[in-house]
Amino acid sequence: MKITRPGRPPAPSLNWAYFLDVDGTLINIADTPEAVLVDQTLLDLIENLHRASGGAMALVSGRMIADLQSRIKLPQLPLAGLHGLERRDSSGRLWIHAAPPATKSAIKEALAPVLARHPGLLLEDKGLTLALHYRLAPRLAGYVHRFMGRFANAPEQGLELQCGKYVVEIKPAGIDKGTAVAEYLAEAPFKDRRPVFIGDDLNDEHGFAEVNKLDGISIKVGKGPSCARFRLPDVAAVHHWLGEALKGTA
Repeated sequence: MKITRPGRPPAPSLNWAYFLDVDGTLINIADTPEAVLVDQTLLDLIENLHRASGGAMALVSGRMIADLQSRIKLPQLPLAGLHGLERRDSSGRLWIHAAPPATKSAIKEALAPVLARHPGLLLEDKGLTLALHYRLAPRLAGYVHRFMGRFANAPEQGLELQCGKYVVEIKPAGIDKGTAVAEYLAEAPFKDRRPVFIGDDLNDEHGFAEVNKLDGISIKVGKGPSCARFRLPDVAAVHHWLGEALKGTA
């Protein structure tokens, strides 16, 4: 992973294909996944950019598609959830790339006493993945990473760890935000457009790497090492940059 060079990305174009992370990119991160706020201004920005770009815009998130839909409420919007394990294309077709881990019940059983002993930890069952959040107990970071790592050490299980900001997630291996971007780019209306990926976390590095291979625009939000080629400081700056693409379209 390389440190990005400083500076804003070039002015956005409605001829590009946009792939946007959600938490930490379009909305500010909250203490728990349920506590995030999606206001009408953001909903208008998403809807207007999707329309003005000819539909070449997708949200690519670690959240479940059902969760995203309940908050965004735009049924025509392409959505990739669970880091690409589930994906809704521009026609509305839903693609599921894995089954729930066979060991999920055993993992939850092993985690039960840990959660009872450390009430600051939060286990999120997303169906195809299990995410252990430690934002409310940051001192437990090392312990959480070691404990969750035990379940991804057996290659025959086909599982891997996806780490993020104050979260460690166990998920089926081989599918990520980069594969989701690649699938969209093989389909209309994304095909043959220059791709843009904007994200803030470790799980977004797969998306950055994919668009970098295609001479796309990869944008890291906030501080930290990244392979992204450009950087914006925060969520407000992302909104402003995306809004520049809409100038003169009203």
